[in-house]
Amino acid sequence: MNWWSSNRLRLIQNNLREIDADMNVDLLMEELQEFQANVLMMNAGGIFAFYPSALEHQYVTPYLHTDLLQEAVSKAHALGMKFIARFDFSKAHESLFEAHPEWFYRDRYGQEVNYYGIVHTCLNGEYQQEKSIESIIEVLEKYPVDGIFFNMFGYQHWDYSGNHYGPCYCDNCRRRFQEICGAELLNYTGPLHELHTAYLHFQELTSREILSKIHHRVKSRWPDIAISTYHPHRVDIIRKESNTSLTRSLPLWQYSASENVASVVSSWDDKIVSNCSINAIDLTYRFTGVSPHETEIRLYQNIASGSGLDFCIIGAFEGYPDRKNFEVARDIFRYHAAHEHIYGSLTSMAEVILIKPKAPEAGTEYLGLFKMLKEAHVLFDVIVEDQITAMAHKLAAVKAVILPGLQRPHINTKETLDQLLKQGVALLATGNALRDDAEGLSDWFGAVHTGNTDMLPSAYLQVTDADRFPSVKDREWITVSGGFAHVQFDTAKTECCMPYIEPASFGPPERAYGHQVGESYGLGISHPANGGTAAYYTWNPGVLYYKHGFEDHKHAVMDVLARLTGESLVKNDLPASTELFLNRTEQGHVLLQLLNLSGFNGTTYFEAIPLYNRTIEFRDIGVPVRAYSLCSSENIPMNIEGNKVRLTIPELKRYEAIVLEMDHAPKKEVN
Repeated sequence: MNWWSSNRLRLIQNNLREIDADMNVDLLMEELQEFQANVLMMNAGGIFAFYPSALEHQYVTPYLHTDLLQEAVSKAHALGMKFIARFDFSKAHESLFEAHPEWFYRDRYGQEVNYYGIVHTCLNGEYQQEKSIESIIEVLEKYPVDGIFFNMFGYQHWDYSGNHYGPCYCDNCRRRFQEICGAELLNYTGPLHELHTAYLHFQELTSREILSKIHHRVKSRWPDIAISTYHPHRVDIIRKESNTSLTRSLPLWQYSASENVASVVSSWDDKIVSNCSINAIDLTYRFTGVSPHETEIRLYQNIASGSGLDFCIIGAFEGYPDRKNFEVARDIFRYHAAHEHIYGSLTSMAEVILIKPKAPEAGTEYLGLFKMLKEAHVLFDVIVEDQITAMAHKLAAVKAVILPGLQRPHINTKETLDQLLKQGVALLATGNALRDDAEGLSDWFGAVHTGNTDMLPSAYLQVTDADRFPSVKDREWITVSGGFAHVQFDTAKTECCMPYIEPASFGPPERAYGHQVGESYGLGISHPANGGTAAYYTWNPGVLYYKHGFEDHKHAVMDVLARLTGESLVKNDLPASTELFLNRTEQGHVLLQLLNLSGFNGTTYFEAIPLYNRTIEFRDIGVPVRAYSLCSSENIPMNIEGNKVRLTIPELKRYEAIVLEMDHAPKKEVN
C-alpha cells in the first residue's frame, strides 16, 4: 500500500510567492501542527525555483538565500508529515523566452503572452516536453519528497486577468495537430468551427502523452512518489478545487466540494481525490478569504463525500492579513485527525448513480440533477462518462442510472448500459440525451427525434396524473423553456406522459389565452424488449432547476425516479437544505453524516440554523447494537422494529456524524 492509499490526507498548501523564499520554516511547522496536518504542499520549481537549481532553464527566485525546499522537507518529515513538491510549468520567466522563444505559446498572430514578466509556455514545446521533466528529476534526486503536483496543467487560453487569447498556434502545435488530425491548425477558429472535435481530441491525446511520459520517468525510479494534477490520466491523486470568482455568474454552487469529490470517488478504484478549499475570494483578491461558513461547508463536504482535507492560502501564515478562516479549518482538521480510523475507506450504499457527461454543454443539466438528488436525500454516486464501462460493476449494484445530456456514447458505453437494462437497472435520461444516437434512443426509450426543437416561451407540460406526479398536486401545468425536443414515442412499448401545451400569446393580459394540447410529450417511460425500464425526458429539467430553482422541475423528475427505484433504504424528515451521506465503514459499521446547509441566502453564507429532534429511518441495514455521535461521543436514541432502524437526532448544528455499531463488528468504548 502506498502512503496516500489510506485516503486520509490533511493537506495544507502554502502557495508561495517569490518573496517567501526567506520564510520562517519553524513558524510554518508550528502552524501546521496546530492544524494537525499530515501533508504539506509547497512550491519547488517551474516558474520559480525555491531551491538552488543547477539547471540552466530553471529560474531561481532572487530572494532565495538558503535552500528553502531542503529545510521544509526535512522539518516536515521530522514532524511525521509528507511533503508534496508543487511545480508550475505553464509559464516561465521572460529571460527564458528571450533565450528560447520556441518553447512558448503563440497566438494566431505569432505573439507571446507576457504577463508582468512571466510568459506562457506551450505544452508541445521542449520546455514542457523535456525541460520540465529535468526539473522534476533534479528535485527527486536531491530531496526526499513524497509527491509531485503540477499546477495549471494542459492548455491555457487565458491570462490571470481573464483575457482570452485562444489556442496556441506555435510551430510545435501546428506540427503535432497536422500529425494527429491531418489538418492545418491555423484553420481552427474556436468552438463553433468544424475542427473543434478534432482540436479537443488533439488536446486530450497530447495531454495524456506527456502525463504518460512523466509517469514513466518518475515511477521507474521512484515508485512511491505520488503524482498529482487536475487531469486523471496516470496520476495517483486527482486534484480538484472549490473556489469562488467575482466574475462567475450566479447562482452560487453550494455543492462544490461534494460534487468535486463524488465525481472522482466512484469513477476510479486506483486513485484518490484531494479537493482544495481555496481561501481567497478570487485570484484578484488573494488576501481576503471567503466566509468561514463556506469554508466549513467545503471541508465537511470533503470528508463526508469520501476525501481527506485540503486547504490553501497564498504565501505563509505569518503576515497573512485575513486569519478568519483559520480557526474553523483547524477545528475540522483536528476532528478528522481524532477520527481518521473511520474515514478514508468508506463503502458506498448508493441506490442511484448519476453520470457526469463529458460534453461541456450538458454540464448545467448535470448540476441541476445533482442538486435535485441532494435535496431529495437520494443515496447516489457519480461516475464520469468515460468510466462507465470500467465501473460497470458499480453501476450494476444500483437501482437506477441517470444520463443527463449524454449525446453520443462510445460503443463500449452503449454495450454496458444495454447490459444494465437486461439486469434490471432502470435508465433515466434528461437534457435531450442521445439526440445524436438514433439507435440508442430508439432501442432503450422507444423514441425518435423529429429534428424539431421549440425554443419559444409560454409553453407548458401537463402534470395532471396525480398518481405519477404526487408532489405537484393542485398544479396542472408546469413551465418548460430553453429547448423542448419534439420526440415521437413508440406507443406499443412506451407510456407517454406530460402532454406538451403549445405556446400561445401571453400579452397583453387581454390576449393571454389560446394554449392547446399538442401531439408531443415531455416524458416517455418504456419497457425495452431486452428488459428493464427506461424513462426519457424530452426537455431540460436540470437546467431549469439549476437556473431558477422552481420545485416543479425537481418533483417532475424525483417523483418518476422514486417509482423506478421503489422503497428507499432511508427515510427522513430532514429539510432539503440538509445533505445526507450514508456509508459502510472499514470496520463494518454504518456511518451516517448530516451537513446542515441552512443559513445560505443565495449569495451569503451565514451560521447554520439548528435542527432539533429529526427522525431518520433505515431499512435492511442490519441490526445495530447502538448509535453514537463522533462529534459529541454521546449515544443517539434508537428504535428497532423488524428490519427497520429509527434514529432521533436531538440537535443538528452544522455537521453531525453518527456511527451505527453493528452487532457483528468490534465495539468501541465511548468516553
